Amino acid sequence: MIRNSKSKETRYIVSNAGEFGRVVVMLGGDSSEREVSLDTGAAVLEALQSRGIDAQAWDPAEHTLAEFAESKFDRVWIALHGPGGEDGVLQGALQWLGMPYTGSRVLASSLAMDKVRSKIMFRAVDLPTPDYYVIRDRAHAVFALEELGLPMIIKPSGQGSSVGMSKVFEPSELNEAVDRALVFGEPALAETCIVGREMTVAVLHGEALPTIRIETPRVFYDYRAKYESDRTLYHCPGTTSDDEEQRYADLAIAAFREIGCSGWGRVDFMTGKDGEPQILEVNTVPGMTSHSLVPMAAKQHGMDFAELCWRILETSFTAVAHAGRRTVELREVAHGA
Repeated sequence: MIRNSKSKETRYIVSNAGEFGRVVVMLGGDSSEREVSLDTGAAVLEALQSRGIDAQAWDPAEHTLAEFAESKFDRVWIALHGPGGEDGVLQGALQWLGMPYTGSRVLASSLAMDKVRSKIMFRAVDLPTPDYYVIRDRAHAVFALEELGLPMIIKPSGQGSSVGMSKVFEPSELNEAVDRALVFGEPALAETCIVGREMTVAVLHGEALPTIRIETPRVFYDYRAKYESDRTLYHCPGTTSDDEEQRYADLAIAAFREIGCSGWGRVDFMTGKDGEPQILEVNTVPGMTSHSLVPMAAKQHGMDFAELCWRILETSFTAVAHAGRRTVELREVAHGA
């Protein structure tokens, strides 16, 4: 086995589809991102099957955990977005069952989904992130407005895909934005709105993929811009120099590791007129639809969608995940091999 000395994360290469065993793609669920998850899961399932992998879909909104425990699968490709699938809950259940799964472990999944605690961790190690305040009611939001000024972002602490998120331009818009965010529970997050370039960096097996710069005609890159609009523009790579590309890559890997993430994911940034990238959040189960960002970055890197799904499935092979289960001969190699 050959270890990549430049990365703390090792890729375990699986060369034969049969080595994965029986794979289940978990999709759907009952979060606010159910429809996106169904699209992600369907695309992933088709890709895995096209590569000869014995894979089938499983919707936890339609089946119980007890049924799953009796199903005799060998590993899980997690395609569930939002609470219940991306926040450590499912990961904990699978860990308890001894079932290998893709992506980050329990604690990292939970921390990445919690935007407040993620911000605390970024600040603790001096990673750049926009100023923020935690809000639990309208009164807290008024204080945040006085401290942060306008424009300001209000968003739930534990949702993805910009669900419940608003950009506040005028004080009169504040209450509605707070109420929209708090529908999903306390706390919510008030954050300085960085006006400038929206950037994202996918991470796979400890390696940053090419940056993507996003241009949307909407107020911000919201749910519709992400999954429905054909007017959103994507530039990959999103930078103009190797040095700038490396800067985003280094920050993405640093944020990913600080949260404790592993396998695959995506780190989102805003960069203002000062040119300083600001980390917004880490996503541990990004979308994999026709409008999604990780497949775009992978394509620029020379990796088609089916290969990307295969490599993400490889992340289910970890020292903990496959301990005590079926033995698979794996080759541990440097990235890019």
